[in-house]
Amino acid sequence: MIEALLDRSVVIGFAVAGAVLSMLASALRLRGAIGACTARALGAAGYGCMGASMLLFLAAGLRAGNA
Repeated sequence: MIEALLDRSVVIGFAVAGAVLSMLASALRLRGAIGACTARALGAAGYGCMGASMLLFLAAGLRAGNA
């Protein structure tokens, strides 16, 4: 399970998903399609995905150093 999470494509996927969510939150808020509270939640989800990507990247690097 952990090996699958540390795969390069998964780490990149989390980063891209986070970027898309953050950009979507900003774009939809500017167009008035969503409210401020929803935009904040969507932005927080995006930053959460990007944070997970960074942590997985670090974990993959540390794991590779110990192999």
